[in-house]
Amino acid sequence: MATVINMPRLSDTMEEGVVASWLKNVGDKIEEGDILAEIETDKATMEFESFHEGTLLHIGVQEGEGVPVDTLIAIIGEEGEDFSEHLNNSTSDDSEEKEEPKQESTDNNENNDEVSIPEGVEIVNMPRLSDTMEEGTVASWLKKVGDKVEEGDILAEIETDKATMEFESFYEGTLLHIGIDEGNSAPVDSLLAIIGKEGTDVSAFVKASKNGNTKSTSDKKEDKKSVAKSETSEAKKETTEPTTTETANTKGGRIFASPLAKKIAKDKGINLADIKGSGENGRIIKKDVENYTPSSQSTAPAQTTDSTTSAPSVAALTNFAVVGEEKTEEVKNSQMRKAIAKSLGNSKFSAPHFYLNIEVDMDNAIASRKTINAIPDTKVSFNDMIVKACAMALRKHPNVNTSWTDNTTLFHNHIHVGVAVAVDEGLVVPVVKHTDAMTLTQIGASVRDLAGKARSKKIKPNEMQGSTFTVSNLGMFGIESFTSIINQPNSAILSVGAIIEKPVVKNGQIVVGNTMMLTLACDHRTVDGAVGAQFLQTLKTFIENPVTMLV
Repeated sequence: MATVINMPRLSDTMEEGVVASWLKNVGDKIEEGDILAEIETDKATMEFESFHEGTLLHIGVQEGEGVPVDTLIAIIGEEGEDFSEHLNNSTSDDSEEKEEPKQESTDNNENNDEVSIPEGVEIVNMPRLSDTMEEGTVASWLKKVGDKVEEGDILAEIETDKATMEFESFYEGTLLHIGIDEGNSAPVDSLLAIIGKEGTDVSAFVKASKNGNTKSTSDKKEDKKSVAKSETSEAKKETTEPTTTETANTKGGRIFASPLAKKIAKDKGINLADIKGSGENGRIIKKDVENYTPSSQSTAPAQTTDSTTSAPSVAALTNFAVVGEEKTEEVKNSQMRKAIAKSLGNSKFSAPHFYLNIEVDMDNAIASRKTINAIPDTKVSFNDMIVKACAMALRKHPNVNTSWTDNTTLFHNHIHVGVAVAVDEGLVVPVVKHTDAMTLTQIGASVRDLAGKARSKKIKPNEMQGSTFTVSNLGMFGIESFTSIINQPNSAILSVGAIIEKPVVKNGQIVVGNTMMLTLACDHRTVDGAVGAQFLQTLKTFIENPVTMLV
């Protein structure tokens, strides 16, 4: 069935977009994650990725043309499919829009009790931080009602269906109202907060907004102004956070720190008085806290801090039911947990899984890794070696590097290996692009960078998309073997166990050896048992003889 692609809202202030260039032509095959076009917004020119697979059937907006948000720009479907119905629907929608001004003028005459936005007040709505985001959850507020807000300050952390992202303000003023409490969810474009002049009464507007009786004093086309953005570079965060936080240190002085630095320090139980700031005028910024290593001198203050903050932990530990009593607590599911449940549930119940196990001799791999890491400024992990081996094995067994659709099987010429990373809220899968063309050190650096971004909630949605194969490693937890659920649209996922030292038979003699269990989960719609077995044999050869990966 054909899918309509509309002009996306790539920024909160975007009302229309201009197609700078099309990177696909009508008739081209489209895969999920492919870049369709470059869209010019009111802020920048951004790449626009496809969330659908099929053939590009129609381009509705030519290069250089601009159209409003949510206007049809393309249609993707099956090759040769009739999509005229979608074009007719688009035309009828346009005609209805032309009639809307008449209806609006009538409505305006009937609704004279609408409340306008007070002068100098800016409305902050729940942003659409990803193309699939329908609602967002406020993970935490970094500002309170009454706090001063400057442009670039982080207002809150918003949890989407893909990740938790920092949400910045483009406005200056006082935070007058918070519309969504921490832990609560709301649809995109719902009232999130109000910023304006200190003392401005917005109670009437808040009350009217709940009933839908609000009216902007400005032109409706400019009603939705910029309220925040989801991600900026760390450099900008460090230089555009002029708000300072005063904290008394052990010497009775004052400490200047950015709001984000203060929050991270509080979460880690670090005393800001022990940190030397690298920002302007010695101000403590995010990287100062992250790079801080406690010294012996700071032990006493740290212990004091621990003693004062341990009460909630004790309360949490003692929050159990009395013997003989039953007690159950409800914990609201996060957006990430919902996304994990949905995607893995769909995979498990739609793809017929089967599993293959193989034991690998790791003696040569251990020796090779030791030799490689002896080179100055070089660090390679066993996981890096496994990821590289998988990429090379996929090149020899293209049937495993595939994706299933209802009518076709997609054979990917590129190899993008996803690496499962555990985070506090659940699990994410950053993707190492073109893994087969990378060296071991490049793979290691890329995996560490992406994993760090994932754990610090800085990873971008496009860095978690487009994988053709996935590796999940629990060996560092001592797990000897396990099975994984396929990360669709992949056809297989490799589960990596721990390296175990045990007696093995070599050349008819019992000796001490090191082995590792690998489990390959396959989608039987695209990968047959023999194909999966051959892939594992090739993978075993590469891992047991790492030098072959350098040929």
